Amino acid sequence: MTLATPETTPPTRSTEPRLSTIAHRALERAGLGDLRDKVVAGERLSLEDGVRLYDSPAIAAVGALANLVRERRHGDWTWFNRNLHINATNVCEADCVFCSFARIKTGDPNAYTMEISEAVSRITALKDTFVTEVHIVNGLNPDLPFSYYPDLIKAIKQERPDIHVKGFTAVEIHYYAQKYGMTYEEVLQRFIDAGLGSMPGGGAEIFADRARRKLCPDKVGTDDWLLVHKTAHQMGLRTNATMLFGSIERLEERVDHMIRLRELQDETGGFQTFIPLKFHRTNNRLQRLPEPTAQECLLTLAVSRLMLDNFDHIKAYWPMLSVETAQLSLSFGADDLDGTVREERIYHMAGATTPQMLGRDQLVDLIRRAGRIPIERDTLYRTVASA
Repeated sequence: MTLATPETTPPTRSTEPRLSTIAHRALERAGLGDLRDKVVAGERLSLEDGVRLYDSPAIAAVGALANLVRERRHGDWTWFNRNLHINATNVCEADCVFCSFARIKTGDPNAYTMEISEAVSRITALKDTFVTEVHIVNGLNPDLPFSYYPDLIKAIKQERPDIHVKGFTAVEIHYYAQKYGMTYEEVLQRFIDAGLGSMPGGGAEIFADRARRKLCPDKVGTDDWLLVHKTAHQMGLRTNATMLFGSIERLEERVDHMIRLRELQDETGGFQTFIPLKFHRTNNRLQRLPEPTAQECLLTLAVSRLMLDNFDHIKAYWPMLSVETAQLSLSFGADDLDGTVREERIYHMAGATTPQMLGRDQLVDLIRRAGRIPIERDTLYRTVASA
């Protein structure tokens, strides 16, 4: 199977984007003139370069540098889609200290597992609504048979053959392979045969062993997370990638995380977008920690755009960042706001106060007010409509 190619034509420009004189001087004053010159010349940044960007107080100037890269790639175009989230079960054997969504076993207070018909009813309710994607992420439920998952995909596709199913993190794929005695290829092939179209990027958290042992010691390790995505790419699936930031990780561990993703992208080219996910502390065991500020979120998006030179897209996931920060991020390297995101549970259970969904008109207005051009896409970044 070959990877699907987006049917998007790059924007035409009358002039090449350039750094403003103010940003140019600000980077020089901050001691980042050499990194500015590397980025302008299209040279790859190192781990040390990334840490220097994070350490810089010149956040606006770093954002301007990231915006240069963003506009070289995409001009003012900014993508969104109309999507629906289904979290079919929150019962989960993993014991991640930052998680507010999971419940350890069936029968626990607030634990739930949807019948397949209940999950599909979310799709049925939107039969007269234009939605291009359903996003499926679940807990690691020990009580469900493997057949539940391909049957769920099949039932969704039977209800809405036109909808793209983006589902199952690398954590889930690894868990199913171990629990049911299958290879990654076998699990993925069963899902592809059922109608799976692509994979989300969740569960990456932070790749550094030091942090991972404290945050999610009983979840898939870094090497296997990367191997699941490599396998998916080899089988023709495009996937996303994430990084959870703002808990206990160090700056160099964030940059190392980006470099490991960049190396796999060099090898496979199968990642579509990178999504930095802001740590939320409500209802989990890290409540003593402060949450990342808006400035830290914007800086992380900017560093991501500068480090991940082989990723087409950087996504500002508005349910985690806040609508206002996500809008501002469109000048800090981000070019995608995700979508309408109906019925998101995972981050709202961790204290996110953003709306449960945004309408198409709201997203279009947010993008236009940021001085950008809204482009409605499908999951594979094929243009549905320019707004």
